[in-house]
Amino acid sequence: MAPEQRRTSRAGSVNDLSGEDGFTLLEIICVIAIIAMLAALILPAIPRGTSRPRLEAYAIETAALLIADRNAAIRRRAEIATQIDPISRSIRSGSTGNVVRIPDDVAFDALLATRCNENRTGTTINFFPSGMSCGGTIALTRLAVGYQIRVNWLTGGVEIVPQSTP
Repeated sequence: MAPEQRRTSRAGSVNDLSGEDGFTLLEIICVIAIIAMLAALILPAIPRGTSRPRLEAYAIETAALLIADRNAAIRRRAEIATQIDPISRSIRSGSTGNVVRIPDDVAFDALLATRCNENRTGTTINFFPSGMSCGGTIALTRLAVGYQIRVNWLTGGVEIVPQSTP
């Protein structure tokens, strides 16, 4: 009788182990679903800053808006004023009404003429039918990276100049 008991106890222990090996597919799917739900709740709360490529895109978008206003002034033979508003962090086209909004984590500075063509300006860059402008500089910076969008007063030309802060 003793040998039979040994066999059953060995068989019983083998059966017990085979029933507890690893995880079931249902358990793995439940764990993955819980992790996915936590990620969906936590990821939107993580602050994201403006990346360098996105900062460059804001500079390009601003320059394109200024160039479009200069071209509209020449084409329409009329003065066009691009509105620069550092308080609302926006740049509004005088010809199309399009607006470029600058995010809060980007430093937004503008150096504009206070008088242009014997008129007070202060918050605009004016483009004239001749192609000339009042000129100005718009600076967009974040951390140690920045871009200046410069408008030449004589030619009305717009250029983007990368800036790096030490």
